[in-house]
Amino acid sequence: MARVKLDLPERLPFHTELEVRIGDVNYGRHLGNDAVLLLLHEARLRFLKHHGFSEEEAGGAGMIMLDAVIVYAAQAFHGDLLRAEVGAGDFGACGCDFYYRLVRVRDGLEIARAKTSLAFFDYAANRIVRMPEAFRTWLQTAVAAERDGHPG
Repeated sequence: MARVKLDLPERLPFHTELEVRIGDVNYGRHLGNDAVLLLLHEARLRFLKHHGFSEEEAGGAGMIMLDAVIVYAAQAFHGDLLRAEVGAGDFGACGCDFYYRLVRVRDGLEIARAKTSLAFFDYAANRIVRMPEAFRTWLQTAVAAERDGHPG
């Protein structure tokens, strides 16, 4: 069986901690695959907020998800504290990718890695739009700083 491989940037500059809640646990008594996407969403929102943006207001447009790739590496359980690492890159005219790593705090075990692609979206016109200049400027600065070893 061929597995999806996902290479992440060497460093993901933002991190936050998230606890596995009872509602995140499935019938196998571990973190459910659907809950992982919710945890990534929360981490992305915190990342954007940290930089003065949101998915509703990202410098003049909203954001909408185009796709998601999640590679599961290990199980997590109710009460586990996870370190969610987040970064952004691969920006184009109308969107960019967000990269994630979930690591269990107590033992440093990687639980999952992921990538989501988001496009900029005008919800009033119901269409994809170009990346707002304010967001592009921040992203270019952050990516350049990351390459130079400074968090963006």
